[in-house]
Amino acid sequence: MPDYSIQVDVPLVQVPVMVTTKDGQFVSNLKQENFRVYEDGTQQKITNFNISEAPITAVLLVEFASGDYYFMNDILRGSYSFANTLRKDDWLAVISYDIRPYILADFTQDKAEVYGALGQLRIPGFSDTNLFDALYDTLDRVDRIEGHKFIILMTTGVDTFSKLTLDQIMKKIKATKDVTIFPVSVGYAIRTWFEAQGRAVPHGFGIPVSQMDYLQADNEMNTFARLTGGRAYFPRFQAEFPEIFEQIGGDIRHQYTIAYHPTNPKLDASYRKLKVEVVAPDGGPLKIKDQKGKELKYQVIAREGYTAKHSVD
Repeated sequence: MPDYSIQVDVPLVQVPVMVTTKDGQFVSNLKQENFRVYEDGTQQKITNFNISEAPITAVLLVEFASGDYYFMNDILRGSYSFANTLRKDDWLAVISYDIRPYILADFTQDKAEVYGALGQLRIPGFSDTNLFDALYDTLDRVDRIEGHKFIILMTTGVDTFSKLTLDQIMKKIKATKDVTIFPVSVGYAIRTWFEAQGRAVPHGFGIPVSQMDYLQADNEMNTFARLTGGRAYFPRFQAEFPEIFEQIGGDIRHQYTIAYHPTNPKLDASYRKLKVEVVAPDGGPLKIKDQKGKELKYQVIAREGYTAKHSVD
């Protein structure tokens, strides 16, 4: 009998998890036994567990269109605020978009190059803000890069003329592995002022955008974050941007990573729903207290699911 071997492709699912107090402080003292992970309602056995403070690989995706006149300060100040949080081992790409995406800086560890890329955002071109198309293109780009990636999305959330539909971009997000999206809304203060005056919020030249459009955009940003295990932010004032990006930096540098081999090993391209819980070592409710012994409320942030296909880790 000739020698032969059998190769079995057993999927490994990795789930980055953030556990924070309500005020955004990372809860750092949890162990593997504090976590429960469920796939389609069935508890899974955690096989790998770690916590680390690691360099990040991220894309700063910036809406920059001629219709953003009232939002420009938020867009630029917010973008520079995120750039200021970078460390020497981080990798960042800068992409802007209007009718299409533009790569201003490919992945670099040079903060000066990042600042130079943002310095190109001076004269907007088209007034359209094709968010869905730009996000799809960005997801395609980062999907080729190993490891976990982050997209910091500076946007009004309004999509004016994309070829893609909301359903298509949602399907793309669900099918993309190892990406967490942190949308940051711009123009909230301006929107609030116009709404208080009973006036429509301007966006674009000749492009009608209603309050309902902005509410839908906010809902979509929350959904993008929730699906990928991120958080959406809606700063009211420009002064909030540095604090928000410090918080995002803390989120993406301090994460638990849990991994398991699913009890359903079929790689049938189905979408599997995930749920992560934290519990006390005895399986009861976990209680987190501050230094004074006061019980703190906390939240568990993890992606909602994944598409079961080859290389799902």
